[in-house]
Amino acid sequence: MAKKNILHCLEQGMDGFSKGQKRIAAYILENYDKAAFMTASRLGILAGVSESTVVRFASELGYDGYPSMQRALQDMIRSRLTSTQRIQAAGDMFQDVLPAVIQSDIDKLRQMLGHANRSGFDRVVDKILSSRHVYILGVRSSSFVAGYLHFYMHLLSENVTLIQSNAAGEMFEQMLRMGPGDVLIAISFPRYSKVTINTVKFARDRGAEIIAITDNELSPVYQLSEAALLAPCEMISFVDSMVAPLSLINALLVALSNRCGANVSATFAELEDIWNEYGVFGKMDDE
Repeated sequence: MAKKNILHCLEQGMDGFSKGQKRIAAYILENYDKAAFMTASRLGILAGVSESTVVRFASELGYDGYPSMQRALQDMIRSRLTSTQRIQAAGDMFQDVLPAVIQSDIDKLRQMLGHANRSGFDRVVDKILSSRHVYILGVRSSSFVAGYLHFYMHLLSENVTLIQSNAAGEMFEQMLRMGPGDVLIAISFPRYSKVTINTVKFARDRGAEIIAITDNELSPVYQLSEAALLAPCEMISFVDSMVAPLSLINALLVALSNRCGANVSATFAELEDIWNEYGVFGKMDDE
């Protein structure tokens, strides 16, 4: 059910709904961008029904409960919302900002842990380690996540390239020597960038395998990938929350390091000597 368009389901089922259910469906259809981030209690108040009616309605639509229906609605609209709509939705969600935002991030981490695909994770690690060359792609807010991944992967291997997203033409030029045996790690979260999608298609045409780091199976880069890591990335106002994706990337880096073993230890032993010789890091007792 979660992969179907919930708005289409509501429109098609309207004639068979009870009076209260029709109120809920009508409100969601007219205010889906706000309803997706409301509690069942809040949605019930605005639709003129009880909270229990909202919860039962979600179950009768085929969802495990209201949170499941809510996630389906969020997945459907996530790539549609403008920055203005995000800010308006955040105003309804977060009255006490600090604890609300932190709790939202904690919930996403728990959600990711509960749905962790260990075999899929191991498959990604295997593909990276067996590749000839690894390219990393991320644009807009995902560019910072891509840079973080590249910073550490470059310490593990010299065969790693961060694709700079200054201009689309330059991105293709950086991938000119890409071919079979190479891997492109494409990081993409809503609102999905067309630049990322087109670059992934170019990499596939060159014969490279695609590893997607994205939010769900409906993501465009997931559809183009041979392997994927999924992390929730709910919007918070106009900000993309990258807490869960970064945690997933941390796990990936540790797994790669563990598999590399002695080579990693030797690399960092040499780096420590360089850092000490050239005073790269300060000490607590430095004046």
